[in-house]
Amino acid sequence: MTKAASAAAKDLAATGVSGVHLAWADNNGIPRSRIVPIGGLAAAADRGIGATSLFPVFDSHDAITYGHAGLSTPSGDIRLVPVMERLRRLSGQPSLAWAPARQLAADGSPWPYCQRSVLERQVAEATRRGLEFRAGYELEFTVTPAGSTDVVAAPGHPGPAYSPHALVGLDGFVAALLHDFAANRLEIGQLHAEYGVAQLELSLAATDPVSAADDQLLARQTIHAAAHAHGLAVSFAPLVSLAAAGNGWHLHTSVHHRGANLLAGEGLPVDDGAAYLGGLLRDLPALTAVTAPSVPSTMRLRPGFFAGAYAFWGVENREAPLRYVPGSALLGPDHANVELKASDASANPYLALAVVLAAGMAGIEDGAPLPAPIGEDPGGWTEGERETRGVLPLPASPAEQDAALLASPRVSGALGDELLGAFRAVRASDAVWAADRTPEQIVAAHLWRY
Repeated sequence: MTKAASAAAKDLAATGVSGVHLAWADNNGIPRSRIVPIGGLAAAADRGIGATSLFPVFDSHDAITYGHAGLSTPSGDIRLVPVMERLRRLSGQPSLAWAPARQLAADGSPWPYCQRSVLERQVAEATRRGLEFRAGYELEFTVTPAGSTDVVAAPGHPGPAYSPHALVGLDGFVAALLHDFAANRLEIGQLHAEYGVAQLELSLAATDPVSAADDQLLARQTIHAAAHAHGLAVSFAPLVSLAAAGNGWHLHTSVHHRGANLLAGEGLPVDDGAAYLGGLLRDLPALTAVTAPSVPSTMRLRPGFFAGAYAFWGVENREAPLRYVPGSALLGPDHANVELKASDASANPYLALAVVLAAGMAGIEDGAPLPAPIGEDPGGWTEGERETRGVLPLPASPAEQDAALLASPRVSGALGDELLGAFRAVRASDAVWAADRTPEQIVAAHLWRY
């Protein structure tokens, strides 16, 4: 590894790269990084670089909580080790390169708070069961002129939604995104002006789950850099305004066995594909405690905003938090997948994928039942109608999310006791912070966190 890292560092230095971001995401979905000089890359690949062990208990506002017994003092150190096969020169920041980092204990042994390792365990379990997963993210974000404090009053584009005219004023930014994503080896399926105020969306190509989480982090870095170069700022926050549609980071997954997509079927998924969906639906309240975990996440999950406010599934129903996307004669059976809409940038991408895989595999193992799909918006039903159909609201507060997480041994168990404790402590710290603040203050405080 040291020899390969030395060669990679030499090649990068020859192109003008002087440093490398070692990047990871914390339990709030916030990217963190340390830059090592290019000359130190080989040593970092061999021995890692030091960092405090307290990053798992940073809350969304950079306060450190000591509410988790396992990380209850300021003492301790870990090692950040770059994943060299994912090393990329940053096209939009040509003096820098980027690599995701594993978090190891100080002696180099596995560390239970490493989110990437949590996902790697679920992928290994899937392999043991003969299953293969594919995953891809759709990223929504809001564009505004750099320095703006009110993205609604100073939108980065005037709309209309989905219109090519909306993007004319962002032509340089859009061109940079297309160029930089390709140069950073990130494949975009499509990019367009979305429904929300000054909102854009781009979709990342599906890949294996660990690469999908890595790609999500690299995509953020790429977007931020391109925006900065064009006098813009982007917000990935779940909400940028109480009145506007929020930013979801929709998570698409499919599960395969012996090369066959289990979600493919004649109209609806059957057998293990149906059980996979049934497993996700069964654990949906607990899943969203990890995939949409922030205080503004719960504020975003409102009916009528294509965000997924109630626990149900549907076929191509954009109000459904679990939206089944079937294959077709045109697209082929491999196109079949399920989209989790109750997902946003405040989720750690490795943990989000890990719990989705765990819940889905448990559904296959148990033969979890799948009720009939719903093609309407239950938000327009009466409470009695929802109760008759068994459609319950998703958790709408940190306390409800915590209760849902603890109620699911499949989701909480996927995190492991140590990381679960740190995750819950961070969520509790966020809840205390938000308790005395208005909804407007909460939205404003999260605008630039991600």
